[in-house]
Amino acid sequence: MPAIAVILAIGMAATAAAQMGPRSRAHTTLQSDGTPDRLPATSQAPGTQSVTATVEGDQRIIIASGMPGHAVGRFPNSGNPHSIRVQNYRITLDATPQKAGRTTPARGYPFGIALNGVVFDPGAAEWYQGRPGPWQYEPLSGAVPLGLDANNAHVQPSGAYHYHGLPEGLMAQLGVSRDTHSPLIGWAADGFPIYALYGHLDGADPASPIIEHSSGYRLKQGRREPVEARGRFADAPTPGGYYDGTFVADYTYVEGQGTLDECNGTFTVTPDHPEGTYAYFLTRDWPVIPRCFAGTPSESFSAMRPARAGGRVDGNRDGNRPARPGGPRDGDRFGRPPQRF
Repeated sequence: MPAIAVILAIGMAATAAAQMGPRSRAHTTLQSDGTPDRLPATSQAPGTQSVTATVEGDQRIIIASGMPGHAVGRFPNSGNPHSIRVQNYRITLDATPQKAGRTTPARGYPFGIALNGVVFDPGAAEWYQGRPGPWQYEPLSGAVPLGLDANNAHVQPSGAYHYHGLPEGLMAQLGVSRDTHSPLIGWAADGFPIYALYGHLDGADPASPIIEHSSGYRLKQGRREPVEARGRFADAPTPGGYYDGTFVADYTYVEGQGTLDECNGTFTVTPDHPEGTYAYFLTRDWPVIPRCFAGTPSESFSAMRPARAGGRVDGNRDGNRPARPGGPRDGDRFGRPPQRF
């Protein structure tokens, strides 16, 4: 198994397990069809959308209420028992990010934040037989009922609404179209920009055709085999069945098979960066939201790791807390119209 896949599968599981404790649900599903049930987005979030962002020196400071500003599904629901609540996000990102020379797995905390102040959080604290380790369920596989809505989002116990896949409502609001380069969708935890689906065929040429970017991850072939695991995860059971995308470990990165690198990124010119920048792209194919960083993720995102509080897992690493330092209380500084970052 390639090193990046081992790191993703074990690293993400280790952090989530250390934070969540023993309350994970014990699933035994082996196969899925890749089409999770999604609730219609016909409700409004109960709080006011507010996003402010300033660049101070080499830092981008984002304060957000976590309210999406687009229609959402009904929460609580049968797959997710939590209600949406206003958050107190205060996030500090590198405004002049650089690639680190090595990749860093998204170890159990959000990948980034969207323009509307909702976090991208692709992983799920759901494992085969409830045993944290390499065999972590993929939230978008449909194997575990998570109560996702039409925006591929649901809610943590903290009340944080968050995206597990393509943010359909936000993309519609921003006018994402296959005819033009994607508008800016948000910022990753390492400070690089996030776009959705569409970019230039030649990243160095702004006149080159617009394409839909594709991931280089592919399903492994044949029956599932044990994944190397160490320490407390060494005895995690290996599910039977065939690689079909039910588990994160069903995928492996194949160099040159897509238009993006193992972190779903590439160097490219964009409308916001005509001089060129490394940028991440959300894709239709797995991983949809990237699962690793090319740069160094901000500690303000690591502060959003899952809490130790008890309660049912119900759907992901539920329990993430908004970053606290300097963050306003509910309602304070919220209520102004959202701003583009």
